[in-house]
Amino acid sequence: MVVLAINDIFDVKKKVVIGVVHLLPLPGSPLYRGNLEEVLDRAIKDAEALEEGGVDGIIVENLGDVPFRIRVRNPLTISAFSVIAREVSRQVSVPLGINFLRNSAIEAAAIAHISAAKFIRVNAYVETVATDSGILRPVAPELLRFMKNHGIRLGVLADIHVKHGKVLGMRSIEETARDAVERGLASAIVITGRRSGKPPSCEDLKEAKKTGAYVFVGSGLTPSNVDLLEYADGAIVGTFFKKDGNIYNPVDKKRVETLVNLIRQRW
Repeated sequence: MVVLAINDIFDVKKKVVIGVVHLLPLPGSPLYRGNLEEVLDRAIKDAEALEEGGVDGIIVENLGDVPFRIRVRNPLTISAFSVIAREVSRQVSVPLGINFLRNSAIEAAAIAHISAAKFIRVNAYVETVATDSGILRPVAPELLRFMKNHGIRLGVLADIHVKHGKVLGMRSIEETARDAVERGLASAIVITGRRSGKPPSCEDLKEAKKTGAYVFVGSGLTPSNVDLLEYADGAIVGTFFKKDGNIYNPVDKKRVETLVNLIRQRW
């Protein structure tokens, strides 16, 4: 199998907590400040703070590259992301993942492969989504063939009804999640709120869990709503882990410890 099972990546006997390293703008993006060392230094410090705070895994994501391209093809951006991911992977011991916004799953898989990462997150895996970047089309068929052809084995965390977008069509979360796992062979399902930092509803998580798939809360988890994990198997946390809860700030290790310890005490 080209797609790794979730239990080949994480200890699924506990609630898995994945922290996010949000990269500063990369070369080729409008807000890039001309200093790649600054981007690399921030990424490494954030990754180390996340690991020291107790997360089970880390995703590196190009949050600073707004407005996002549907698929990134700029060689400067791809090579910069690759260098940073490789350097981060050398500094941490927890499993590393890649999310290349907005839906650059092929490039994410290539970066993950050369940087020794274990998984990728894909925003539009088996559904068509209207976003501010344009129409995201399902990438599973192309992605899995690319991985097969190049001998790449990775976990795939597939977003369903992803944030900052509107699904085209009337298919339910349960129906789409089943396709992601049964036809798209995804390792796990990710359920988000409508925007970054906003949590999903209990109802959406319950719909996803009907499939029997491994389900992540993909946005908005905080100590005040940690009960959402009653309906999910793990969480991807970005905003809360940042200083003052501001997504653009550096990671605050104390905030990581607070949430991770609360989860460990509950489950």
